[in-house]
Amino acid sequence: MLPNALPPTETDHVPVLADEVRELLAVQPGETVVDGTFGAGGHATLLAAGLRGDGRLIAIDRDPSVKPYFERFRRQAGVQARLLRGDFAIVLRQLAQNGVKADAILLDLGVSSMQVDRPERGFSYSVDAPLDMRMDTGGERTAADLVNELGERELADVFRRFGEERYARPIARAIVRRRAERPFERTGELVDTIKCAIPAPARFGDGHPAKRVFQALRIAVNDELGALEEALPAALEMLRPGGRLAVISFHSLEDRIVKRFLRAEERGCTCPPDFPVCVCGNEPVLRALSRKAVRPGAAELAHNPRAASARLRAAVKVGAEG
Repeated sequence: MLPNALPPTETDHVPVLADEVRELLAVQPGETVVDGTFGAGGHATLLAAGLRGDGRLIAIDRDPSVKPYFERFRRQAGVQARLLRGDFAIVLRQLAQNGVKADAILLDLGVSSMQVDRPERGFSYSVDAPLDMRMDTGGERTAADLVNELGERELADVFRRFGEERYARPIARAIVRRRAERPFERTGELVDTIKCAIPAPARFGDGHPAKRVFQALRIAVNDELGALEEALPAALEMLRPGGRLAVISFHSLEDRIVKRFLRAEERGCTCPPDFPVCVCGNEPVLRALSRKAVRPGAAELAHNPRAASARLRAAVKVGAEG
């Protein structure tokens, strides 16, 4: 078992789509930058480099174990830096309400490599560990709580909605049957149950047979989709005109929310499609910096296979201050 906070090293986190983030956010000296998902500080380091010693960076993360990584970053960054701990939806909303303005905001969604690589956090289906999955270790509900307490229909709904799991119902049924004997406590117990619940051919199909269920439980435990839907409007409110927003997602559920939000703010008009002229008067608030989601190139994937599912969308805020 690893300790809760390992000594940070330079290889803790390889920032996904680093060159693309740098280019699209185009951080300049004197600006205020927000990294809404600090993690081990990989993206924050490249964003701070754009400030060239003049400007400030606000880091946000709900995971208390990021503190040593932030302290290392602050010593090396050469800019004013501050760490705010909490759910980025809540923190961004509070910053917006307090009138804090930003020139660039990055949200790198999902679970970080730092969390996946620590078995005791329970995010990985590859190692046997406590069935936890909380990004904030002070949170009330763990994955074990959900697996042991939700009804069969509720479990199947979680697996289907958040994991897009084809075999949601038989997996939920197997879990309920297994927990009647003894409650689930470890990831290995859940993985074994999932494998036994699905048809043999599916165990050797698209990736690990437990990956969709683990994704679904992680999203549910941390309310990731709800937080994202709240965070996007708050981030937009914080941006100054000309400010840039970039979001990296790792599965279609997240990307769909981001795409829908950005497209709505780029369109502006909320009139029904059959109206001959606009009567709502709403103007576009964002302009897309790329029409399609940006994906990692072959060179990055050779270096960092975990980047394979990453999608980056970015936009710039238009209009005048106020």
